Amino acid sequence: MSTLSIVIPAYNEEDGIAQIIERVLPIRASLAEVGVDHMELVVVDDGSRDRTAEIAAGYPEVLLVQHTVNQGYGAALKTGFGQACGDLLGFLDADGTYPPEDFPALCKVALQENADLVVGSRMSGTESEMPLVRRVGNLLFANLASVLGNQSVSDSASGMRVIRREALTRLYPLPDGLNFTPVMSIRALHEEIKWHEVPIPYKERVGRSKLSVVHDGMRFLETILWTALCYNPVRILGGIGIGLGALATLIAVAIIGLRLSGITQLGPWGVAAVFVGGLSAFAGVTLFALGATSNYLVSLFHQNPIRQGLLGRPLLRRPLEHHFGWIGVVVSFIGFVIGSISLGLGLNGWPVERLWFYLLGGAMCLILGIQLTVFGIMTRVLAQLSQRDLDIDRDLVGKPCELREAEAYGTLGAE
Repeated sequence: MSTLSIVIPAYNEEDGIAQIIERVLPIRASLAEVGVDHMELVVVDDGSRDRTAEIAAGYPEVLLVQHTVNQGYGAALKTGFGQACGDLLGFLDADGTYPPEDFPALCKVALQENADLVVGSRMSGTESEMPLVRRVGNLLFANLASVLGNQSVSDSASGMRVIRREALTRLYPLPDGLNFTPVMSIRALHEEIKWHEVPIPYKERVGRSKLSVVHDGMRFLETILWTALCYNPVRILGGIGIGLGALATLIAVAIIGLRLSGITQLGPWGVAAVFVGGLSAFAGVTLFALGATSNYLVSLFHQNPIRQGLLGRPLLRRPLEHHFGWIGVVVSFIGFVIGSISLGLGLNGWPVERLWFYLLGGAMCLILGIQLTVFGIMTRVLAQLSQRDLDIDRDLVGKPCELREAEAYGTLGAE
């Protein structure tokens, strides 16, 4: 037997709370057809200053839970989950934007596909009244979640979902604010929660929206990035590092081309390009190496296998960070040779106008080489620590004493 507990967070929703309750209650028959034997409806009044709680209390089929003060959208949902009895937990907004009539479709997928999380996708629905600005924002957030989680997502911030209760421990902790749903999505992707999306229609809300496009959009972006950093730092830091490294390479190629063409003096823009190139090279290597190294720390904390590569798999036979040590030594040696030769030529009378670029290049190679060598040492230490428990389990594996004795005395399989 399956029970669905539907939680509705409500804050100053006196204009729409009755309508949404009266739309939720009749879906019991449709839920029974897909295998949900019982449904309960939990309304969490999040410190409303209007008649929201009074109206909800007028429905005997509704379990009303009240916050004395406003705590936030996510806090209301978490309170509702704590009061709910169902093995399936659903939620939707009180403003009439999401269709409760589609809960049977979400539950059907959860039960038949054994899904941990089923999301009602507004972005792939057949009809949507979502304002253009919010549609663009949701599209950007969904694409960002897809890149960070290495899985296609069409709606990372949908406020209509069905979750298996046992999956909550893998999704928590979750924030108290409106960023509850995008953080849940990012956690679900990185925790490898079995996820499905079901297209749903979306209507314009009843009453005034509480969502601030700029303020809440920035908070969504910040929490999505920070949550992803807690699981796979190299996906973000490494991506930025590769971008900066590519910029530094382009600048270096351009300057080398100028020198080969006979131009040895740079104007203000040329000097600025050299500055940006050097800074980009240093920052790019630092961020990439920091991201790769941090993945080992995350692995130790979560006691999970190390996530490798920007695409979720090693790009080489061995992960790139395993090569940091020897690459650092080689780059340092190249920098030392370039710097020594340039310095020697300078001491023998060569003009600095001809040598400054090589001196700068040698210094940059030395700095980057030392940096890579240090990160290589750190990575090797962290790799051994993260592998320690696995090595212990492997080395201590042996036959049980009873089995060895049976083999020794020839009684194995005897009647």
